[in-house]
Amino acid sequence: MLAVYFLLSAVIVGIDQWVKYWTVSNFQLGETQTVIPNVFSLTYIQNTGAAWSIFEGQMLFFAVITVIAVTVVTYLLIRYRKENKFFTIGLSLVLAGAIGNFIDRMRVGFVVDMFQTDFMNFPIFNVADVSLVIGVGLIFIYTIFDEKMKGK
Repeated sequence: MLAVYFLLSAVIVGIDQWVKYWTVSNFQLGETQTVIPNVFSLTYIQNTGAAWSIFEGQMLFFAVITVIAVTVVTYLLIRYRKENKFFTIGLSLVLAGAIGNFIDRMRVGFVVDMFQTDFMNFPIFNVADVSLVIGVGLIFIYTIFDEKMKGK
């Protein structure tokens, strides 16, 4: 069953890298294409930081943090592979998101972002970011319900 979690991570990393490749191949830097008017657009940007461009240009910091995170998440995935699916799938998604953005940082020195919400002011993001957020959300849900179950 452990292989399924690593396969899930690999598939998401593949989708992330394909979408980034497609974006770079089809858009000029800063170019925007409306998908759903006033809701969603594709905009190609190069992010040298994290969300909202915090820690911009801190490549060594991101490399160290990512290696630590991937190591810890891989350990947790192996150790708790038979635990609740929310937890293990969440770990798989976090692993995929971390690796997807790490590949960009090491390969080209920035992260390719493309998804833009037009109905609110939110940072432009990518598939790896979505994977990270959903993964952390699933781990959070697991933690809340696990604590409630232990409290009974």
